Amino acid sequence: MKPGAGQELLIEQLAAGYGKVQVLWDVSLRAAPGEFVAVIGANGAGKTTTLRAVSGVVRPSAGRILLGGRDITRASPTRIVASGLGHVPEGRELFPLMTVRENLELGAAMRPEARAQATQTLAHVYSLFPRLEERAGQLAGTLSGGEQQMVAVGRALMARPSVLVVDEPSLGLSPRMTQTVFEALKAVNAEGVTVVLVEQNVALSLRLADRAYVLENGQVVREGSGAALLADPVVREAYLAL
Repeated sequence: MKPGAGQELLIEQLAAGYGKVQVLWDVSLRAAPGEFVAVIGANGAGKTTTLRAVSGVVRPSAGRILLGGRDITRASPTRIVASGLGHVPEGRELFPLMTVRENLELGAAMRPEARAQATQTLAHVYSLFPRLEERAGQLAGTLSGGEQQMVAVGRALMARPSVLVVDEPSLGLSPRMTQTVFEALKAVNAEGVTVVLVEQNVALSLRLADRAYVLENGQVVREGSGAALLADPVVREAYLAL
């Protein structure tokens, strides 16, 4: 795939919610080009809403979001994908009656440069997840949960993103499948793609992260390197039961 250098993702004083229900207040975070950033917090803290705002699914009520220095705060999801952002949503959101390959190929549909290089990118996705090549003609709805998560990650990679935001990739997966998915995310990051990860496995996330943020009640309450937060006694007590 050999994507270009990752872009910076910058979120400044973001507020967002659903209708009259506000979920985020004044959220600011930064993922520098090529960084691996983890966002942790309890259920309902606003992690998923943050990623949905970044990808244009939720419209912010205040603040701004910059992707590679360009303001995407109120851009459409299609334009945001075309600008270089890939989103692996919580729950995968695959098309169950389409094959694995068809689901993957949809990921390249919204970027002309991705369509032009779809064959090479698909080969790269298969190198990350060999099982998907074995299952290429199988309906996505008949796959195991782990295999479906591989498809969701692979579909986002088919757009050749420079920034990849990933929401709860290990949810419902076995430890072995979790390891496979995380190894793929590490490999993608090593190629230069900026990765922003929301994940329930706090220890694993912080071990991988260059930078990490803790969200509580829609606000950032702690930030630092992954190693620093992993050693933080407050984080360890609240999220690692240590």
